[in-house]
Amino acid sequence: MHKTLFLTVLTFAALVSWTAVDAQNTVSIPRCDSASITYRIVHPLHVVEATSTELAFRLTVDTLNRQIKNVSAIVDVMTFNSGNSNRDSHAMEVIDALTYPDVRFSSTEIIQHHDTLSVSGPLAFHGVTKPVVINAIGRWDGMKLAVEGTFVLSLTDFKIERPSMLMMPVEDTLRFAFHTAFHVK
Repeated sequence: MHKTLFLTVLTFAALVSWTAVDAQNTVSIPRCDSASITYRIVHPLHVVEATSTELAFRLTVDTLNRQIKNVSAIVDVMTFNSGNSNRDSHAMEVIDALTYPDVRFSSTEIIQHHDTLSVSGPLAFHGVTKPVVINAIGRWDGMKLAVEGTFVLSLTDFKIERPSMLMMPVEDTLRFAFHTAFHVK
């Protein structure tokens, strides 16, 4: 009986200490050191790119195993700049920026193989929420983590009328690329 009680107490102590170690190795990072996101849309006559550096991320990482456990992000659509204020104003009209001022993402699953990440979750844009998969690379340098990735959205999936110029609409595909840097404390 003493042996069984001892093993039970030992097992419980091991589980409690393992949980405590795991909790100590998991860090929530409320903001990034630097970030940018660029969208690219193609018209038969030209390509448009616009960038925002005003996006916010929240990341949860396991520092011991160098794994990203959770991520959420938000960007104000009015912060994208293509270098042409008339074009940017028209883009804001097309996506109803006053009614839908931001894009939000929150991960539901992260598959990590070495530096390669596949991040899945709902993305809310223009009043519509759809599942997306973001492909990314996460690189550690000491306690710094840099993540860059890409994803693609369909304008029509998010109920956005494709803008036209000279009676030719833009492609339905909206391509995004992002770069972020975090200091893990």
